Amino acid sequence: MAYFSHSQENDLIIKARELVYSDPDESIKIAKHLLNTSQHSQQKVLSNILISEAQIVKGNYHQAVIYAFDKHNLSESISENTQIDLNLLKAQLLRRIYLDEQAQKYLEIGQSLVEKLPQNTYKDSIRKLIRLEQIYTDINRRNNNKALRSIKDTEVEFGKFLKNNSIDKQALYFAKVRVYNKLSKHDSTKIYIEKTLGLVNTSSISNLYLKALIYKELGNLQLQQKEFKESEESLFIASKFAEILDNPMLLMGLNRDLSTNYLASGQNIKHKVFNDKYLTLNAEVERTEQLAVNTLYTMLSNQEEDVLNAEKQTHNNYLYLLIAGFVGVLVIGSYMVLKGEAKKKRHKEIISYLEIVRNNEIKTKPSKKARPKRIAIPQETEQLILSKLKRFESSKKFLNKDISLAVLAGQFDTNTKYLSGVINKHYDDNFNTFINKLRVNYVIDKLKNDSNYINYKISFLAEESGYSSHSSFATVFKSIVGMSPVTFIKLIQKERAELKKKNIT
Repeated sequence: MAYFSHSQENDLIIKARELVYSDPDESIKIAKHLLNTSQHSQQKVLSNILISEAQIVKGNYHQAVIYAFDKHNLSESISENTQIDLNLLKAQLLRRIYLDEQAQKYLEIGQSLVEKLPQNTYKDSIRKLIRLEQIYTDINRRNNNKALRSIKDTEVEFGKFLKNNSIDKQALYFAKVRVYNKLSKHDSTKIYIEKTLGLVNTSSISNLYLKALIYKELGNLQLQQKEFKESEESLFIASKFAEILDNPMLLMGLNRDLSTNYLASGQNIKHKVFNDKYLTLNAEVERTEQLAVNTLYTMLSNQEEDVLNAEKQTHNNYLYLLIAGFVGVLVIGSYMVLKGEAKKKRHKEIISYLEIVRNNEIKTKPSKKARPKRIAIPQETEQLILSKLKRFESSKKFLNKDISLAVLAGQFDTNTKYLSGVINKHYDDNFNTFINKLRVNYVIDKLKNDSNYINYKISFLAEESGYSSHSSFATVFKSIVGMSPVTFIKLIQKERAELKKKNIT
């Protein structure tokens, strides 16, 4: 097998990094070649980081987890800068699979390492990336006003650095695009879409991934403004980039947006075609995300077990050497065992968190009260079903008209009695009420946060939230909220009018 010189390896790393966002498959190919041929731990870890980044661009979080959390990345011989890059990568990846608490821990580790660095351009770049990762976390969790404040603070703090670094400015501008779009500030959204595209198109490094995201946001903006034809064109441009990158997650979102476009513009046949594509991709993406979480769980378990076994082996070696005459070794040995058990206990706490695949924002569970005797469900099965229910709430599959207790039980690989029992126990509802609350809360969130939805007919809201008729939706809405959807919309309109009047005065 031929080996490259250290200088040649560095050149290949640079080449692979330039291709991550335009040709991730080629970047992965180069990085894997380096991974298999390099004799340097540093180069192997850099290759793992590049492969993981490219897999994120492809939307393959399962493969990204494998390379980001590879045990070789734990080598103590890698540079401090690489350790920082690795922790930021892990934080980004965990944020994308909705493990926010664990993502924050890796972000804090990276931040503590950055503070030890001397003041230079690299330190400014990393500090800005950490801030940007926190901003994207806020955006994804709908803390849009907080994210906007952080963006403005970042522009003030890193103004000089951003002026001379186009790629970093692109990322911050795009964060502004997302925030302004979510806040329905259409003029500001359009301005920063044009600014971001301008920077991307003049950059020496191609970034198809960012272009796809920009055109997706442009399509959403045009949809909010009821520019259906323009929105369709923008979303198709984004889809072409997503197809080149082979990113099913991005394609899923784009097909959902196109489906919404066609529904809002009355093109029902196209709506069905793209909604079916969305549902197919959504199932694929869900499996990949679940596999990513399960793989992460397994890798962390194995690594923790390796550390524990190594500590026990070290303890046994000392014990065999000194057991004849040194009672003190017994004390030390006992301490090490207790320390290992404490680590194991802490790890179990981490595992329990990881098994909660997504944090559910919809609060439907009431206070505890006395209940009749329920069917006996194995604890492990119950926790698995509950974890899948949490992911189900975040996936929006409850909007599917065909969803039923039997269908969902089949998707969860369980029986209807167990599924019904878990819903009754943890949500204090039967299956139908559970689904109805998720759908109604979805509509309420859209009405409150998307000004466009106020103008839609009740029949559209019914169709959007999975109901076959206007009347069934209105009946369910009133039974849960206590008022009809028409009354609820009027109250929102009144509240917004009063707020607008107050701002004017």
